[in-house]
Amino acid sequence: MECEASSAVLEGTEMSEPMNVTAAAERSGGRWSVEVPEIPGLFTQTRRLDQIDAMVRNAAGMLDREIGTVTVEPKLPERDERMLAELLDARRRASEAQSRASSLTRDAVGVLRAQGMTVRDIAAVIGVTPQRVSALANA
Repeated sequence: MECEASSAVLEGTEMSEPMNVTAAAERSGGRWSVEVPEIPGLFTQTRRLDQIDAMVRNAAGMLDREIGTVTVEPKLPERDERMLAELLDARRRASEAQSRASSLTRDAVGVLRAQGMTVRDIAAVIGVTPQRVSALANA
């Protein structure tokens, strides 16, 4: 009899499967106001974006909800969103340019070494250290 009562109690207290949620964060009065659309009534505030995950988990726990992944989506004014999009695009283009420059540097070292140029001369011509030329030549 005692075993039956225990299993019934356990069945009634099981938490639901962890759910993945989105934390929509908007700046308000020096803090981030956070809403989780997947859990009606879940609102919280934090000072910093990196605190949102823990705050959402804590608030969800009070509502008997188990959280899997928290995706934080900061909402910024439109002009700030445009500025950030431009910044991220510039960073992407800079990364692509850096990758292309690295490839061209390796190619130049190979061609100039094949022509018999010294490591120091190659370094002076392409603007890197002799150590870098040696590393690229031996790669």
